[in-house]
Amino acid sequence: MLAASVPAATAQPPSTGTQGTFGLGRAATTAEIEALDIDVRPDGWGLPPGRGNAADGARVWERTCRVCHGPEGKGGTAAPVVGRAPNGRPPTVGNFWPYATTLYDYINRAMPRNAPGTLTSDQVYGVVAWILVRNEIIPDDAEMNAETLPQVVMPARARFVPDDRRGGREVR
Repeated sequence: MLAASVPAATAQPPSTGTQGTFGLGRAATTAEIEALDIDVRPDGWGLPPGRGNAADGARVWERTCRVCHGPEGKGGTAAPVVGRAPNGRPPTVGNFWPYATTLYDYINRAMPRNAPGTLTSDQVYGVVAWILVRNEIIPDDAEMNAETLPQVVMPARARFVPDDRRGGREVR
């Protein structure tokens, strides 16, 4: 009924040749784009300067991560990050995560859940080191930084292989 009361002229879609703006927002500056360009690739490209070890990470874990992941990282209200069960159940950093560098990326962008992106690079390197030590992947005294983190070989790396059965490069 309402559509019938609208004149036909106003119901027409806008012309595709129109070059107008909506008066909302503005174009992002180069500095704003660079500030958001924080992704880290599996080969380590994009890792920022900084460093941390498990002792540093333990302090951050107690203040920031424990509340959701539990005191030892074996689960709480959030998924466990520590565990090496060979069947991958439940999936953890120790039995499922293929690259230590992308662990850094995920924590840096998405954690803590209540304030994502608030940890410093040193804090993230420390938490990553703490998780890797708890999963018996690196020694207790190992320092993680942009040079050492890409060298970590994760136990589950071989679980992810290229698969082109559908005609494109995918991971299975």
